[in-house]
Amino acid sequence: MLKVPDHQVAGHTARHGKLGPLIDDSGRFYKPLQDDERGSKELAFYTSFSSNTRIPDHIHRFFPVFYGTQLLEASDGSGFRPHLVLQDLVSDRVNPSIIDIKIGSRTWYPQASEDYVRRCLKKDKATSSLLLGFRISGLRIYGNSESGFWKPEKKHVQGFTPEDVRLVLRKFVSSNSPTDSNSVPDCCFAPSVYGGSSGILAQLLELKAWFEDQTIYHFNSCSVLMLYEKESVMKGRSSSAEVKLIDFAHALEGRGVIDHNFLGGLCSFIKFVSEILTSPDENSTEACSPDSEKKCISTENGTTE
Repeated sequence: MLKVPDHQVAGHTARHGKLGPLIDDSGRFYKPLQDDERGSKELAFYTSFSSNTRIPDHIHRFFPVFYGTQLLEASDGSGFRPHLVLQDLVSDRVNPSIIDIKIGSRTWYPQASEDYVRRCLKKDKATSSLLLGFRISGLRIYGNSESGFWKPEKKHVQGFTPEDVRLVLRKFVSSNSPTDSNSVPDCCFAPSVYGGSSGILAQLLELKAWFEDQTIYHFNSCSVLMLYEKESVMKGRSSSAEVKLIDFAHALEGRGVIDHNFLGGLCSFIKFVSEILTSPDENSTEACSPDSEKKCISTENGTTE
């Protein structure tokens, strides 16, 4: 039985008779191939990447597993069409908080039509892409069992200023309710989610090291997906924080040239995440005690004792 994914935070959704991805109960994500060149390009990327022996083993973990394609009834009722069959990144998670970050100050690709470039450039200028080298495309932050998730409307997200971006990245790892505009985010979970040897920052730095050398692909308009489980942290367990790269409809061959557009945006995003752990203004952060959602123990410089 296929169904609409609840965790999707950006892109085309399969609700209200529209074409979008579906999921099943076995941990697979079915993304319909678009009719234009975007569909063929994304299929070409996954086919190439999954079999490319030049990709280091440790880098493969940052990408969804690709299972091939399957002909399925489209969610918009238009009949059967091929779908990419991918790993459902949250199938084994409980109430995950998710942020989709579109990387790059330029989201169009060099071979694109003038009309497409014009539309992308307009959006890049209107959002934080041109200014920061990345923008938030969508988010879904878990509050608690009573409040559920905070998922701002798309238009609101597109209007995020650099300060809004910084605030959301802090809310992502805070015990405060994300919908409470009167409270200052406490960044309670920053050490567990962003910090540590296996946290978000460490994973981003691992990706950065690869992008500083790799010339195989150019990841135009690709996203970094961050996710973790707040309830797990509150119970004293691992946050299961994870970074994934998604959306490859505009990925192209690198032809021996470093992808400076993606690398620059990734470095900018890393700086924002790093500042939450090390900013002088927030030198003392708090990590939530596993005993109570309301109790916190003070830690210094974003590290637990």
